[in-house]
Amino acid sequence: MEDCVDPCTRTAGGDVTLETDRTYTRVLLKLSGEVFGGGQVGVDPDVVKSIAQQIAAAARSGVQIAVVIGGGNFFRGAELQTKGMDRVRADYMGMLGIVMNCLALQDFLEKEDIDTRVQTAITMGQVAEPYIPRRAIRHMEKGRVVIFGAGMGMPFFSTDTVAVQRALESRCEIVLVGKSGVDGVYTADPKKDPNATLIEELTYQEAVEKDLRVMDQTAFALCAENKLPMVVFGMEGEGNITRALQGERIGTLVAPA
Repeated sequence: MEDCVDPCTRTAGGDVTLETDRTYTRVLLKLSGEVFGGGQVGVDPDVVKSIAQQIAAAARSGVQIAVVIGGGNFFRGAELQTKGMDRVRADYMGMLGIVMNCLALQDFLEKEDIDTRVQTAITMGQVAEPYIPRRAIRHMEKGRVVIFGAGMGMPFFSTDTVAVQRALESRCEIVLVGKSGVDGVYTADPKKDPNATLIEELTYQEAVEKDLRVMDQTAFALCAENKLPMVVFGMEGEGNITRALQGERIGTLVAPA
């Protein structure tokens, strides 16, 4: 049996558990774009301010943080395609929506006196740096929060996949996936099945065997193949983002077998 990667431990019985009171060195935080809009199209400044304050609290404690944000509060390429728009063009529109979220988060983080850099996969020299992994790592080593924007810079890739790829390339220990409307991985869809229960810990293999929809399948496979653990948690709880970034037990841990 392969060893568990750094952010988790294995009990004598073989179960995977997340260490309590652990402070990560470097993490990738994946945030839902829908939350940025507060349920509406666009950006809700109060929501973004709250998210920034939570990230800032963890950054001050010494955690190196990278962020990937979705763009669902503006555009979803797949949804625009169903309305007759070309999927490639629709996906590029979605990438631009993500950058708007990135700039909003950067603004509120800097109001918290947290140095922040936005790096985009599509060149936008007047508003952001180009995506350069080694530069991103150096920024985080200096205590700056790095926000990765414009997705992968290519159509047909979800921001889930982008989050995992960026985490691997910037050498993050774990991916923290903030969800909207759900606080972890359940045995079934809690919105449809009142008997669904929260799963606190599972392996990638167990998730596949139980057909649990943890995240985009490409992203999930990339995590499993590279033995990168993830925590899936709900964004809406008071201070949940800070708690997740600082390594508290929250949501569901998905780890290598």
